[in-house]
Amino acid sequence: MLRRLLAPALLLSLPLLAGGAMAAELLAGKDASPLLARSETLKRIAATGTINLGHRESSVPFSYYDQRRQVVGYSQDLMLKVVEGIRQELKLPALTQRLVPVTSQNRMSLVQNGTVDLECGSTSNTLARQKQVAFSVSIFIVSTRMLVRRDSPLQEFADLAGRRAVVTAGTTSERLLRAWNETHGGRIQLLSARDHGEAFQSLETGKVDALMLDDALLLGERAKAAQPEDWRLTGTPMSSEVYGCMLRREDTAFKTLVDRELSRLMSNGEALKIYQRWFQRPIPPKGLNLNWPPSDALLQLYRQPSDRALQ
Repeated sequence: MLRRLLAPALLLSLPLLAGGAMAAELLAGKDASPLLARSETLKRIAATGTINLGHRESSVPFSYYDQRRQVVGYSQDLMLKVVEGIRQELKLPALTQRLVPVTSQNRMSLVQNGTVDLECGSTSNTLARQKQVAFSVSIFIVSTRMLVRRDSPLQEFADLAGRRAVVTAGTTSERLLRAWNETHGGRIQLLSARDHGEAFQSLETGKVDALMLDDALLLGERAKAAQPEDWRLTGTPMSSEVYGCMLRREDTAFKTLVDRELSRLMSNGEALKIYQRWFQRPIPPKGLNLNWPPSDALLQLYRQPSDRALQ
């Protein structure tokens, strides 16, 4: 596989088709996908032979760089399966994947402005966000909790009064904890980090007393720690949320195809196998096993795929 670095995106080059001419043939052909004519995203993918995929840099174990700077994770694996389904739907001999790193702050704008066609990472599907972007059927369900040192006296969010906590900027955890703090006297000193890795570094170096984030992501950060056993999850969940893949709001035909491929992975057992790979087996970079069996709620999502937001 030929690999070239294009700032700020990583272009994974596969054998490329003659873009515009092939797209015209696909549109005119009798075997053309019925979705192609109704989707601007699919038309551009067919014309260029390229799909722009948004990924995270440190959302372990969903979408992150491993020790070789390869993008890996549960959500990444699901997205690549969807991309193969898109290639087959468009009857393309090859499809170039242009990987675009995104953050909690810029991920929605990059989808809106066309820089990213599809983003599968750790983005919560909320009613507020649905006004800006579209979401696929849900791929995961999480609860927001805290990560603290093993010997910390902190047990619940109320115990944060007079202490310091860090959140990742642009996340639902940031919004929830700020709102909670305002209604409980404003006694928590809140810090915002650029990404989850930076947030955990603030906790690990003692700058803060707790890190609030989705429980699965907290497990991922603990897995990266020098001494994972030094950290524990605590706190009654402040919310439950579902993750989905993001795409442009107006392209319903593209969403139909993405939803169809994800639903297929859930119904045929492939999604569960991918889950087991990332949550019940050793994962990079340190080979730690998260030992987190799928919840009943997640298995229900697999049985009945839905794009409904929980909040």
